[in-house]
Amino acid sequence: MTDMRRTLLWVVFLMSLTFLWNNWNVHNGQPSMFAPAPAKPATTATAASGVPAPGQAGAAASPVGAASGVQVASELRTVKTDLFEATFDTKGADLVKLVLLKHPSDADPKQPLVLFDRSSDRQYLAQTGLITRQAGVTLPNHHTLLKPVAGDTVLKEGQDTLTVSFETPEPVGVTLRKSYVFKRGQYTIGVRHEVVNRSAAPVQPELYLQLVRDGTVPPSSMFMAPTAFTGPAIYTEEKHFQKVEFTDIEKRKAEYVKTADNGWIAMVQHYFNSAWLVQGKSQREFRTESLGNNLYSVAMVLPLGSVAPGATVTHEAQLYAGPQEETKLETLAPGLELVKDYGWFAVLAKPLFWLLDKLHGLIGNWGWAIVALVVLLKIAFYWLNASAYRSMAKMKAINPRIMEMRERLKDKPQQMQQEMMRIYREEKVNPLGGCLPILVQMPFFIALYWVLLSSVEMRNAPWLGWITDLSAKDPYYILPLLMTASTLLQTWLNPTPPDPVQARMMWIMPLIFSVFFFFFPAGLVLYWLTNNILGIAQQYVINKRLGVT
Repeated sequence: MTDMRRTLLWVVFLMSLTFLWNNWNVHNGQPSMFAPAPAKPATTATAASGVPAPGQAGAAASPVGAASGVQVASELRTVKTDLFEATFDTKGADLVKLVLLKHPSDADPKQPLVLFDRSSDRQYLAQTGLITRQAGVTLPNHHTLLKPVAGDTVLKEGQDTLTVSFETPEPVGVTLRKSYVFKRGQYTIGVRHEVVNRSAAPVQPELYLQLVRDGTVPPSSMFMAPTAFTGPAIYTEEKHFQKVEFTDIEKRKAEYVKTADNGWIAMVQHYFNSAWLVQGKSQREFRTESLGNNLYSVAMVLPLGSVAPGATVTHEAQLYAGPQEETKLETLAPGLELVKDYGWFAVLAKPLFWLLDKLHGLIGNWGWAIVALVVLLKIAFYWLNASAYRSMAKMKAINPRIMEMRERLKDKPQQMQQEMMRIYREEKVNPLGGCLPILVQMPFFIALYWVLLSSVEMRNAPWLGWITDLSAKDPYYILPLLMTASTLLQTWLNPTPPDPVQARMMWIMPLIFSVFFFFFPAGLVLYWLTNNILGIAQQYVINKRLGVT
């Protein structure tokens, strides 16, 4: 039994050192030992403008990024609302920059966060246009120069809706009018396409809704935290939420549902995402493509039917671009809340977040909601914890006998083992009794870890005093120091292992793990500290009740 515990302890210790080294490398911008190195970022500011245009005449199998042709001059048009500062390029009326005014930047909290961008460092755009399978027919796409329609570009006080439109300049052939509808307080932008067939023959246009992003996956900003998924995602009722890795797109090995009569596409990153949403059931095709220069696209293509000469067809879609606020995403489209990445523990994490959100609604502070949630979990597992603490208290009570016996029989290991088992039987002590209840609870606490790590609600959420952002590390390291003290106190309350090597490890390992917490977000440290304090209180009461000091 002792050998097994010693082996288990060393395995945990060596694994911890491995993950420590790996995450130290990731934290400092080096590739992970467990994942391929990220691709290099696009290096030219014009990379996005060089994205090929959709397939044209007769290109039935042509991808949304097939070659286009002529580059045209364009201009930028900026729109400002209560939530956005949006910049459009008149070439295709692409959304080439989107600033989230209510969310500060990670790099500079005094500046708002830039979600979409077209610069030398980042490429992230929303594009739309028309393609067709008819030979000899050319339709407006995201390389077509559109002209802005006169109108307001600022959402004024007392105004709830702002519409910004672009249209093809020449009223001949097939014309397109594209309108973006911004609503006060909403991260969902309505996007309306009006297609007018001014030609003499019917046309069969297909509308594509596309997101283009560079394939650079930023390392986690938090030490020892897993890197959140970054990349395209596709959702259908058949296969539900499907992540698509940039590397799989590059290798042409991406697997996902290609056609359906429902679903949406998204581009996901930590805390934020964009998504093209189309309400109701209608046939659609999903496509991903490597566009070169570390650029990747995910697109949804929707047939608009046959449009007779002189007829008009209108299509309504929605572009969501904002924070991953789970309760709000659930109302927009089936499964959209799944862009919030809970890892393997989603089945436990979702109800835990639901409870945390309800507590926040009652308390009004995310920090105190975390404390209240840990208290509720401790109450739920009270008897299980009590069983573990009683077992540890009994182990501590018989520890002097075990130490004396080990010294007496140190030259007779087999007899020592037999005598140790006899003492355990007489005292009705299970050496693993303190471990099993904790193992049962671990999935719940790991799931809560993922909740706190993934929830944008923690970003810039204050707790009290010096903690002004629960998603950032404690600036004065007060919580980590308290966490270290509480961990050492817990170690002191636990029984000392009879093996001197194990005894030393029992003190070394908490110190090593405590180092991690100096770099963890304050919300996570608060969660562990609260859990430790409640555990210490319960263990102290049980030890005192059993007469163990």
